[in-house]
This record gives sequence, structure tokens and C-alpha cells, in this order.
Amino acid sequence: MIETKKLVKRFGLKTILRGVDFSVEPGEFVALLGPNGAGKTTFLRILATLSRPSLGSVKVAGHSLPNESAQVRAKLGVVSHMPLLYPDLTAEENLEFYARMYGIMNFGPRITEVLGMVGLEKRRKDLVRTFSRGMQQRLAIGRAVIHDPEVMLFDEPYTGLDQDASEMLDDVLKSVAAKGRTVVMTSHDLARAEDLATRFDILSRGVIAASAKRTDFKNTNLFDFYKKALES
Repeated sequence: MIETKKLVKRFGLKTILRGVDFSVEPGEFVALLGPNGAGKTTFLRILATLSRPSLGSVKVAGHSLPNESAQVRAKLGVVSHMPLLYPDLTAEENLEFYARMYGIMNFGPRITEVLGMVGLEKRRKDLVRTFSRGMQQRLAIGRAVIHDPEVMLFDEPYTGLDQDASEMLDDVLKSVAAKGRTVVMTSHDLARAEDLATRFDILSRGVIAASAKRTDFKNTNLFDFYKKALES
């Protein structure tokens, strides 16, 4: 569902990604872990069609980037630090805009379902500019799942969420995974990643330093695996 080969990303003279080989099968939930500055956000921005690779090949859902960006966007749901919402529209109007953009027919029931999923059904008629950061992030999650995408990309999605909202996102992620969707999530929360993901890839110094599946952790845990990967 996702494949990169020898992916390089440079900003001027600075090389952020140094030849990343990365492959995700349909239905996998990959936690992409690593220290600040490792290139996690840069990598997800390339997968999300928001940035172009300097070298190497990228395919998402069978389409090559950057040449087939439009086809990829139709199959993607993305949650990042930017909520990508219209502040002068209501929560309902924002979801209606994205539902129309994705060609969803009879979108009313789907909008109601998604607002309930993210706990905003009582605020559906309120303008987004009146929302707290956490509420905007809730709606951004709704925006990302409105069209039931094949591939979900989450870049530190728990940023700005309180305990209730974090538990809501846990439920959303588990629901998405249960449907067999493909998920890649960056996170600094190893405990949460270990609870949710089926695979763990460590990005360090611009390359994938180590990769393991949940079933590989028989005599170790994610924290020890992470620490060892960064030391190698």
C-alpha cells in the first residue's frame, strides 16, 4: 500500500532523508518513531503529497508520487499539526465541504456519524474559530476520516488533546485498524504506540534504523527496542 525506495529529501545543502526504504502492506498499522529532527514529519509530508522527494521513488495505494498526487489524495486521510479547517465555517459546514470534495453522496448521515465519533455532535452548528485547539484537532480527525480512506497518515495526532480527546482518538484509530485500513502514525508516546500499532519502525539520522512487528517482542519491549535502535 505504501512503498518508498532510496527516498532522499534535501533542503538546500541539508539532507533530511538519506535513502529511506519503507514498505507497508494493506492493513498494517505502523508506528514511525524517532527523536526530534529525525525526519518523521518530512517523510509523512512526502507521503501526503505535501512535499516532493529530491531523489528516489514513492508509491501510495498503487500510484506514483509526485506525478499522480491527485489520485493519491483521494485515498488519503491526513492528520497533522495543522487542522486544515475553515475557521469561519461551522463544524458541520467544514465536514460538508470535505464530503463534497471527496464526492460523497447523501453525506448528511455520514457527517452526523463522524461528529458523534469525535464527540462534537453538540457543537455542529458552532464556528470553528470558537473552538479550542483540542476541539479543532477533534474536527481535523473527523475531516480526515469523512471519506473512509484506504490510507491514514497521523503526524503526532495527540498534540493538544486532553485525556478524553486522547481516548477518543484511541477509539478512532482502533476502529480504522479494525476495518483493515493502512495506518502510519508518528509519535513520541511509546506506550500508546505499543498499544495501537502492529509494526514499529525507527527513523534515525534520515534512515530506517530498525523495524519490528509486535509479534517480535517476546523477550523485549518497545522501549528497549527503540533505545537499542538509536544506539546502533
